[in-house]
Amino acid sequence: MADLATLVGRILIALLFLGGGVQKISDPEPARALLAMRGLPEALLWPALAFNLAAGLALILGWRTGPVAALLAAYCAVTSWFHWQPEDPWQITIFVKNWAIAGGCLVLAAHGAGRFALDARRQRGQGARAS
Repeated sequence: MADLATLVGRILIALLFLGGGVQKISDPEPARALLAMRGLPEALLWPALAFNLAAGLALILGWRTGPVAALLAAYCAVTSWFHWQPEDPWQITIFVKNWAIAGGCLVLAAHGAGRFALDARRQRGQGARAS
């Protein structure tokens, strides 16, 4: 049951990042506006988009889950800064959700992807070679 819950959790977290990547492709203006509001180059949109898509796919597959999840936790912490707009309750909600997602990613980083993951297959393969 724990491995199934971990798989579902990985997929749910990944869907958020995949959706963010798709959103940046289909309507990049909101992300550009947030970057401009903080005085950052709008060109940062493209590496963020690529990271969202690649990291989301890696989580679904359970590939290098620990490092990817740790990077996603850091990404959530950094990008929460864009949403620190105390005058806008919606943005504060997004700010808090970013930290909650970072927490979920840290749990994945600490405990791994579970049995239903490429990481598990790789570990089984290394164990077979070691014996």
